[in-house]
Amino acid sequence: MRKIAIAVIAVFISTVTFAQGLDLGIKAGVNFANITDASGLDNRTGFVFGAFAGVKLGDKLGVQGDLLYSQQGADADVDKIDLNYVNIPIVLKYFVTDNLHIHGGPQFGFVVDDNVKDVFQNVAEAESADVSGVVGAGIDLPMGIRIDGRYNFGLSDVIKSTSSDVNVESGKNSVITLSVGYSFL
Repeated sequence: MRKIAIAVIAVFISTVTFAQGLDLGIKAGVNFANITDASGLDNRTGFVFGAFAGVKLGDKLGVQGDLLYSQQGADADVDKIDLNYVNIPIVLKYFVTDNLHIHGGPQFGFVVDDNVKDVFQNVAEAESADVSGVVGAGIDLPMGIRIDGRYNFGLSDVIKSTSSDVNVESGKNSVITLSVGYSFL
C-alpha cells in the first residue's frame, strides 16, 4: 500500500512540475467523523490541516494532491476513539465554471496516533493504513482563497481484533471535511 501511495505521489509531482496553472498552498478546517457499521458510536469533531498542490490540465480538468494531518474516529459511550492520520488524497477536479469545481479520487491514510488499544482494553487495535474514496466540491476565490467541502468514505476497516476470544465490531471511516485554504501561486 505504501509503495502504491509513493508511486502515485511521484507521478503527481512529475505532472505538476511540467504543467502550467500550478496551485500550491496550505489549508485547515474541521472534520465531522464517524466509524460506519459499528453500533453505539456518535460523530467526533476534529481538525484537519496541511498543504496542497494542484495543476489545471485544461479549461475544465485539474488534479490536486494534499498532505493532511486529520483527526478522525468516533465518540463511544465509554470514551472517544481517536484515530489521527496523515492523509494523502489525490483528486481529479472538473471545473463547472472558472472558479467552481467538483472533485473525486482515492485517499491513502496512515495512522500516526490512536487510542484504540486503551478504549478496547487491549482486545483490538487500529489498522496502520486506511484507503478511502473522496468526493466533494470547492470554489477558488480571488486573492488565493480556496473553500472546500468533502466526504471521505472508507473502503477498508479501521479496527482489528487482537483476541480470538472477543469479537470487536469494526467499521470504516466516514468523514465530512470543511476547509479553507490559501494558494501562494
